Amino acid sequence: MEPTLPDPNMFAALAVAVLFGIVVWDAFWLTRQRLDVPNLGELSNGGFAWESEGAQELIRQWGNLGSMAAMMVLPWGLVGVSNTNPAYAIAWDVCLTLHLVSLLIPKRYAVTRTHAFADGQRYDWQRLRLAGRQPARRIMLLRKGWGIFGPLPLGGAQHDLSTARERISLALGDSSQWPSTSTPKEEE
Repeated sequence: MEPTLPDPNMFAALAVAVLFGIVVWDAFWLTRQRLDVPNLGELSNGGFAWESEGAQELIRQWGNLGSMAAMMVLPWGLVGVSNTNPAYAIAWDVCLTLHLVSLLIPKRYAVTRTHAFADGQRYDWQRLRLAGRQPARRIMLLRKGWGIFGPLPLGGAQHDLSTARERISLALGDSSQWPSTSTPKEEE
């Protein structure tokens, strides 16, 4: 008796549902960035907040954009072979397109004495370190314990990145120069 394969449409629906959940989750965090970093420029606690532009996010996300393009093409090769309804491949591509657009939306970043704010999330400096080799047009932080899966690139204009690098060095080195532990939101 030969085993029967599960319905490919069921797996396709599950894959699209998981991808849709990821897109919604990322959209939620993107909306939080303006709440967490409402003010730009010098912060009263010695921190610094800045906003990137779409072109800078393109530089920041180039690797992810290439992966997304490959992920959009791959299902089409399997649709005919697996007898999967093409509507699932279309839904997959729509979700990935939405995610691609969200990657290119300008982001807000901030560095304070105790935290880095990026992509709508707050990262304690104890969980981060600067990458040994820094790219020219972004700052590369690494999440400790994540290995190759932990890069946290920060985008922005060169003058903003220069100021941010100085503050990051203070935060990772001698953060006692910052008198306050307030967050960018508390600056209002």
